[in-house]
Amino acid sequence: MRRVPAAVVDGAALVVFVSVGVATHGASAGAFFRDLACILGGWFAAAAAVRLYARGARGGRWRLGATWLAGVSAGVLVRAAFVGHVAVDFWGVALAFTALFLLAARLTTHVLARHVGGLAP
Repeated sequence: MRRVPAAVVDGAALVVFVSVGVATHGASAGAFFRDLACILGGWFAAAAAVRLYARGARGGRWRLGATWLAGVSAGVLVRAAFVGHVAVDFWGVALAFTALFLLAARLTTHVLARHVGGLAP
């Protein structure tokens, strides 16, 4: 069985985060795609900057933490530009829940890899 790339696991976790947020607040499909583009764009831009997914890169936890803080923050700021205001509470919620969803997704793939084989990022 093939390994699931960490970028796919992280991207899926962020899609779930945005989906839960949009569903919880009864937002439109347009809001879903706007928020998803902002969060994924910020995440993958930061991931590229710190080389989170580079083969053989050392300091994986540091790179993950830097990507999380910078990427989610950038996504929230870009979203704020679209909606016309900065919501500090949304920034805090986004940081907390993206961390939760990302760690849960990575832990799940790790546990499945140990029991099923080949799924770990």
